[in-house]
Amino acid sequence: MSVSPHQPGAMAPREPDDLYATPPPWDIGRPQPALLSLTRSGGIRGRMLDAGCGTGEHALMAAALGLDATGIDLAARALGAAEEKARTRGQEVRFLRHDARDLAGLGEQFDTVLDCGLFHVFAGEDRTAYTSGLRFVLRPGGRCFVLCISDRERGVWGPVHRVTRDDVEAAFADGWQIDSVEPSVIELGVAPGHVDAWFVAVTRI
Repeated sequence: MSVSPHQPGAMAPREPDDLYATPPPWDIGRPQPALLSLTRSGGIRGRMLDAGCGTGEHALMAAALGLDATGIDLAARALGAAEEKARTRGQEVRFLRHDARDLAGLGEQFDTVLDCGLFHVFAGEDRTAYTSGLRFVLRPGGRCFVLCISDRERGVWGPVHRVTRDDVEAAFADGWQIDSVEPSVIELGVAPGHVDAWFVAVTRI
């Protein structure tokens, strides 16, 4: 996750690295259950991009399957932690400092994209740029899986604008097949322990 969800009315940190001065709530030291379940069911295939990878748990999860995994984030401190995890675990993962709103700038294509906690950060033109970039970097038939805080979450933790089903349908209206939008959770390392989320699966057509 490259930009923090924040309580309504709070000021977001100016720099991505500020989010990782201490372990952020969403950095639980293991993959999120929804994405781990996806891995176990064989849903992650081919070349994989982890958009907003943070400290790298989901890219490392894919690498553990023998997949070609790349993680991108704007927080250099988080990327440093991800690289250290890869060294410690003896895994080959490429981590890049790159803005997810310019995915076309990577000049590459992937078979799978994972997004854990990034989509809900973007709105307006930023969200449009991001989803347009997703379509650029995914091969036809490639799949994107998004875990984002939903409008079902009634607590104070999270982004000001929670994601609705309509938001998902609007973002992936052009050039996509929406395969599923299912209720899920994002686990946290602090109270309340989790937030309500959507787990979205889309295919690039």
